[in-house]
Amino acid sequence: MRVTEFDFYLPENLIALHPAEPRDSARLLVVRPGEPFADQHIPDLKTLLRPGDVLVVNDTRVLPAELKGVRLRGDVRANVSFNLHKRVDAKTWRAFARPAKKLHLLDRLELGNGEAEPLVARVAGKGETGEVTLEFELGGAQLDEAIKSHGAMPLPPYIGAKRPVEERDKIDYQTVYAAEDGAVAAPTAGLHFTEKLLQELANMDVAMERVTLHVGAGTFLPMKADDTDDHVMHSEWGEIDQATVERINARRAAGGRVIAVGTTSLRLLETASRATGELKPFMGDTDIFITPGFRFRTVDVLMTNFHLPKSTLFMLVSAFSGLDTMKAAYAHAIANGYRFYSYGDSSLLHRVPHPEDDA
Repeated sequence: MRVTEFDFYLPENLIALHPAEPRDSARLLVVRPGEPFADQHIPDLKTLLRPGDVLVVNDTRVLPAELKGVRLRGDVRANVSFNLHKRVDAKTWRAFARPAKKLHLLDRLELGNGEAEPLVARVAGKGETGEVTLEFELGGAQLDEAIKSHGAMPLPPYIGAKRPVEERDKIDYQTVYAAEDGAVAAPTAGLHFTEKLLQELANMDVAMERVTLHVGAGTFLPMKADDTDDHVMHSEWGEIDQATVERINARRAAGGRVIAVGTTSLRLLETASRATGELKPFMGDTDIFITPGFRFRTVDVLMTNFHLPKSTLFMLVSAFSGLDTMKAAYAHAIANGYRFYSYGDSSLLHRVPHPEDDA
């Protein structure tokens, strides 16, 4: 499909620079293909979800993965900054560098905020479009803690270009159930949940199951291809264990719906269902690219924020609920002042049936 088919006009004033307060007060656009749109709010999930349903959330934890420091080459020092975007191993990350042209292989780097011993690394590789591979002296949990000490929250570019990182972002840009360190971008649909709302849903027999997909900065990269067939999707590491699969499948077998909280949860669930058509345990990288025509195997309902024009995520929601439906839904959201992107409002999308579902 041509990428231009997924374009739409978005007024800049609808890009949210801060989340709603409290976080569960955001608006929620309910989209059921073939039915009128419903303007509701996040707490209305208590009437929109049913006993027996299962919420599947992504429990990745965002690392403050924006690092600034200096490049050392002999007596010459140069200021550099990095956005870590994918862990390679215990001591190595891929990162986007600014300015990348100042960096050579094996350059020594001292990164930090000046409040503690610098985080030392070297340039172990250089790729295209400003990507480098950084090998740190520290590794594992020690490296994670050092990144937390020295780094800043890596706000999405459409927010970071409009305001500096603030102290409150350390809380605002993290879900209340975040547990597994490794993401450099938040699974933003989950930002709307409070512990109180999750408990209220549990009290009505809506289960919550955790999966992990470490969201990378590649989620913000613009589409460069003119046709979806020519796009190379970024990969991200994810895991669904056996016990979680068994509980989700038991809920489905009893008639409950699978509600994916965020496109990251959906991408992982559908990756784990792709080989056999049934949800199975999974651990590894996924580069699944979902466009109209995709047959969904596991997810019935998707809760997700509003996405960029011509983005892979708008393509995903168009595959889920139908391109014409989603163009109309986004037009409705824009006309009614919904707030867009990571800190914006949310939507609850119901899946359009695939022609093969009843085959």
